[in-house]
Amino acid sequence: MSDDLDDLKSAFSVATPKPDVAKRAMHIAFAKDSFVKFQGSQSQARPKTDAPQQGGFAKGLRFMFDALSLKAGLTATTALAAFGLVMIVPVMRDGAPQMLQPEPALIMEEATIDRSAPDLASDMVVGALAQDAAPIAAPAPSIRAKSRLSAPAAPTTGLIADAPMFVPEGNTESFANAPENTLKVTRENPVSTFSIDVDTASYSIVRSSLENGQLPLKAAVRVEEMINYFPYDYAAPKGEAFATSLALLPTPWNENTQLLRIALQGEMPAVDTRPPLNLVFLIDTSGSMNQPDKLPLLKQSLRLMLGQLRAEDQVAIVAYAGSAGQVLEPTAASERDVILNALDRLAAGGGTNGQAGLQQAYALAQQMQEEGDISRVLLATDGDFNVGLSSVDALKDYIANKRESGTFLSVLGFGRGKLDDATMQVLAQNGNGHASYIDSLPEAQKVLVDQLTVALFPIARDVKIQVEFNPATVAEYRLIGYETRALRREDFNNDKVDAGDIGAGHQVTALYEITPVGSDTLTDVLRYGENSNEGPSDELGYLKLRYKAPGVENSQLIERAIPVTLDADRELEFAAAISGFGELLRGSDRLGSWFYADAIDTAIRARGADPFGYRAEAIQLMRLAASLSQ
Repeated sequence: MSDDLDDLKSAFSVATPKPDVAKRAMHIAFAKDSFVKFQGSQSQARPKTDAPQQGGFAKGLRFMFDALSLKAGLTATTALAAFGLVMIVPVMRDGAPQMLQPEPALIMEEATIDRSAPDLASDMVVGALAQDAAPIAAPAPSIRAKSRLSAPAAPTTGLIADAPMFVPEGNTESFANAPENTLKVTRENPVSTFSIDVDTASYSIVRSSLENGQLPLKAAVRVEEMINYFPYDYAAPKGEAFATSLALLPTPWNENTQLLRIALQGEMPAVDTRPPLNLVFLIDTSGSMNQPDKLPLLKQSLRLMLGQLRAEDQVAIVAYAGSAGQVLEPTAASERDVILNALDRLAAGGGTNGQAGLQQAYALAQQMQEEGDISRVLLATDGDFNVGLSSVDALKDYIANKRESGTFLSVLGFGRGKLDDATMQVLAQNGNGHASYIDSLPEAQKVLVDQLTVALFPIARDVKIQVEFNPATVAEYRLIGYETRALRREDFNNDKVDAGDIGAGHQVTALYEITPVGSDTLTDVLRYGENSNEGPSDELGYLKLRYKAPGVENSQLIERAIPVTLDADRELEFAAAISGFGELLRGSDRLGSWFYADAIDTAIRARGADPFGYRAEAIQLMRLAASLSQ
């Protein structure tokens, strides 16, 4: 038995009839006569009774749908939807920034539909046309069809906003970086001191650029963050906060040098022994967040995180745009529906008042604080701090003062175009927290689920590394990366100097490229300098590690000699591939003829176990970079 949909489908399969020359000539002649007869205005005024009445278009549509059976209505609406896709998809295909994708300004109320009603399609169309409102988001498949739309409760200004149409401005991104570390002559400058870095934002930004068909800006590449993005197989500590892991490997790009790895592996306490967490989501709801990879992705990411919290943890939400305000009072993490409802009500609109948001978030965290708890503000933003306390130095000082009260700050970056990576880095570093960039749900899974304890539960503060190289065995050296984490030699013993923090179970990897004594060096021996080779011949140098335990103001010291003979391992080889990859992206002149193909070969050879696919993804990014660099 045939129905309307079958008739429509069969109509498309009928062969196109041959043109009738006689009819074509007749129609053209009739059109010409009509044009001559009716061109210009009629002498009589058009009767007013023929003017369209208010709501006439909607009534006409309803009449049309009333005349159709339900399947006929579906057939017609399907055709209309297909036409819309044909017109819209070509514009969306390349992710053009001019596409406007506002948050829904209305809430679609759930209603039970009488399935026997013949005018379902017309009810939906008329219901939509009857509202003088912003575009409506399509309901999720699990929600039954709605026949009425209603506006939400009046929003708090700048918090739960009726989403305006937002047109992205020009690219204003800025990145925290510094010139590449220079080669040091051991006899002249034997001591290297730096703060550890556990941020990973740079790798995610690099990936975002490459997957969008562009090589990243050189300033966006921080090699140490690329290296530390990956988990490595290091030995766990025994009775200490950290275990150190040393290894030595011939440098892949220079036969005269070696790569020395100094890695730290933090202890991982049992999950059920961790203290309660007070978490304040500080969410940027300014107009610049009104893009799919910003506020919508932010909401989805925080949803993933909620599943990792325990009943004794608390969550509060502060949003900021033109003004700031509390969206959710302190709520037990077990009240998942309450938290999710508060998240879902957020929409983007207004300016960016980072100062007011930070002040209110810290005040709320202080209110939630109890003895033994961990309190942390989690700032989620595209980094656009353009209203209020926008000076980086002022923000830095404010955050540094607040961390002394026991409330830390971590930063999650979303979206591109206005990403203020430089400010995000300053906030995280001075708030005893981490900076991450989330460009996809898998990255949110990595940061907020797989590595939640790393991000939120510190086991050590102000962690500093100092290496004294032995001039008897090491002629030259350079630290790869960590340019923004350099410290003065005297800062190492100064407990008032801030440094990086390590979370539970976290790893830190640092690489030095060293030139052994007797190999070809890039610098000449000084004519009038000291040429004697003092120092033990079986040591490359001496490692010192200084850190503070949580809640303790005096640092502890770990130290050990670095022997000349160290084993190479596959983990170091893969880190070397990533290091070279990062330096290629930065345009380093230290790699000679070593290029992307060599980085790919090294990474493939050293990939090893890759349960989450991170290393395979890195190899694919290397291939993209190789193609884009041609």
